Amino acid sequence: MKVRIRTYRKKTEPRRIHLLLFILFSFSLFLTLSFMPKSKPQLEEIIFATPTEIANPSPPLEKNKKTIRWGMTLTDILAPYDFSPAEIYNLSETVKPVYDLSKIKAGQEIRIYTTRQGDVVSLEYDIDEKDYLYIQKKEGGYAAEIKKIPYENKVSMIWGTIQDVLISAVNKENEGVQLALDLADLFAWDIDFYADVRKGDSFKILFEKRYLDGKFVGYGNILAAEFTNQKKTFQAIRFTYPDSKESDHFDLEGNSLRKTFMKSPIKYSRITSRFSYNRLHPIRKVYRPHYGVDYAAPIGTPIQATADGTVIFAGQKGASGRMVGIRHQNRYETQYLHLRTIGTGIKKGVKVREGQEIGKVGSSGESTGPHLDYRIKKDGKYINPLAFNPEPVSPLRVEFLEDFKKIAEKYVICFDASLMVSSCFSDSLTL
Repeated sequence: MKVRIRTYRKKTEPRRIHLLLFILFSFSLFLTLSFMPKSKPQLEEIIFATPTEIANPSPPLEKNKKTIRWGMTLTDILAPYDFSPAEIYNLSETVKPVYDLSKIKAGQEIRIYTTRQGDVVSLEYDIDEKDYLYIQKKEGGYAAEIKKIPYENKVSMIWGTIQDVLISAVNKENEGVQLALDLADLFAWDIDFYADVRKGDSFKILFEKRYLDGKFVGYGNILAAEFTNQKKTFQAIRFTYPDSKESDHFDLEGNSLRKTFMKSPIKYSRITSRFSYNRLHPIRKVYRPHYGVDYAAPIGTPIQATADGTVIFAGQKGASGRMVGIRHQNRYETQYLHLRTIGTGIKKGVKVREGQEIGKVGSSGESTGPHLDYRIKKDGKYINPLAFNPEPVSPLRVEFLEDFKKIAEKYVICFDASLMVSSCFSDSLTL
């Protein structure tokens, strides 16, 4: 019997080698992947971020201020900065939809910002006391917009007694002429500040003072005022409607200080002749009626329309000299005689607003010196302007009366010097 015995050769050694090689390869691959950068975009992001961090800031611009002189044009202003006529024309046409640069006014300030090399970057022109025009140079042109002047308003209060005239009394409290004129404007419908004011009259004013870059530049709104004239006290409280944002001054009952006619056509002057049915004419030397009030003032003093209306005459009229006549509502008419010049655009048929300048004081016609002869007619008959008591305009809207009275109470407290507190000068009173 034969027995077969199979024998097997061991293959263990080659298998171990293959396994070891596989482990080494896997470990090498792991190390390689672990130490490689995760992504190329991240590397680029770091590279591009570096220059931004070390970029130099733009050098500061140089500020050049100019006050516009009479007759000066945009060409005169920009010529020193090497603007060609074509560039100035292009600038004017680009800005015109926002503001017409041909209308720049003498006395206003313009600021020009340039690089150190003298290249103009931007301009600022003060349109009026509230707004300024900002022009910035852009690639291929200019951009313009009207901005609010960034005033800082501080509330102040003064009070005093009149010894001679209002301006002197205000000056005594270290405040300027403009504040006195603003106060006179405020009560212009009730008080003629030459004919009516007496020694011993008193006033109190709570008002804003405007500052720009830390410097006083003028007066803001009169928030509240009180004037005692011949023992009769008038009060004014400023109120801004929350919905329309329009502002006006009212008395403590909510009646508007404004009336259908202003008391005087000149802001500040003196009366030299009154309404009379029998006055000695200074030139003809005969007694005859004088149907107006003569206001003496320097030549060139602005004259304002005392009410809204339509011009019915503007020109030369015999002894009256240069004259403007205006028709108003309720069958009234006003006349302004002996003018030096008639206001721009004032001609027959033109509508004018109360307070609008219609001419300047002169001495045309039969006149012995510069003055305005102011007259009022009703139904074709002359009436005494100084005795005329016009109707007030619309009172405070009823829905805001309670809000107004709360504000008025705060102002009245401020007018009592014995109760003067710091809150009277806080921003919360600037309404």
